Amino acid sequence: MENKRRKDHKELEVVQPGFANGVAEGFPLQQSEKDKMIDEAEVAYGKFLDALKCDWRNDPNSMETPRRVAKAYVNDLWEGRYTAMSPITSFPSDGYDGVIIERNIPLNSMCSHHHQTIGGVVHVGYIAGDEGRVIGLSKLNRIVELFGRRGAIQEQLTSAIHNAVDKITENNKGVIVTIVGTHNCVSCRGVKHQGAAMITTKASGAFRDDTNQARKEFFDSLKINNGGHNI
Repeated sequence: MENKRRKDHKELEVVQPGFANGVAEGFPLQQSEKDKMIDEAEVAYGKFLDALKCDWRNDPNSMETPRRVAKAYVNDLWEGRYTAMSPITSFPSDGYDGVIIERNIPLNSMCSHHHQTIGGVVHVGYIAGDEGRVIGLSKLNRIVELFGRRGAIQEQLTSAIHNAVDKITENNKGVIVTIVGTHNCVSCRGVKHQGAAMITTKASGAFRDDTNQARKEFFDSLKINNGGHNI
């Protein structure tokens, strides 16, 4: 079996470029393109504040806000739309057929509905199988960053991470992804409820069977049972 394989972002994307949960047209963007985007977004955000009757030009705390916001979107909040990650490396499982779990991967994302932040953790499990492949541990974190740092709803984000892991761990026996997320669009607007958490899970292979030991092992490791959560 081939020892090392790499998959780049093009093999992991499933949505049309330009969509909020996809990459930008022309991805990845050069630094000059990102700088131009920041300049244009700065002007546009200033007009947005004008429309909200915010006198940002004369407020010493807000004078630089349009540029700060533009840079935050391009360089941080939506970085996954504009900047390519390093190729994801996988290796032969060498016959290991147990469950592999990485839990508590930090999540920083943004809801594409109201552009409010989503925070929380991502838990990933998979069974490589005798003929499957394993992913370098930090690469699971990179996958979460790639898809998290763009606009998405949590359900889409869960599927995107699951599908990426599934593609990289070729011939696997199952993949499962659970996200526990807190949403500012719930705590800061609308119902304004603090402390609510949303749990989403996508599973394939052995993890889809409620009676399978692999599924039980995964959820036991997270202390999540019967729809409740204790993270």
